[in-house]
Amino acid sequence: DFEITSMIIANSSQEIPVNMPNVFSLSAAYPNPFNPTTSINLNMNVEGNVKVEVYDLSGRAVTTLLSGVRSEGNYNLQWNASEQASGMYLVRAEIADQVAIQKVLLLK
Repeated sequence: DFEITSMIIANSSQEIPVNMPNVFSLSAAYPNPFNPTTSINLNMNVEGNVKVEVYDLSGRAVTTLLSGVRSEGNYNLQWNASEQASGMYLVRAEIADQVAIQKVLLLK
């Protein structure tokens, strides 16, 4: 077993800065309000089994954006809501005991 404690990324002429996430979070969706697609960034500070789902306000899961074991890093998730009704939705990401939620508004 081993653990990576630091890393240096470089090309042939210079060092390239790398930003690794230090907290588990969902960024604000862009655009928001949207029609019919929006993007949201997931920042994972640990490797693990993650699930990102979209819920309507009645609590029903309408789609899964990401599911499974992923390594730490940043993930850009796209949601195409062309088959959903206009309204407010909640994007919920969960990994182990961490949860992040963002509101999105679909306007058709």
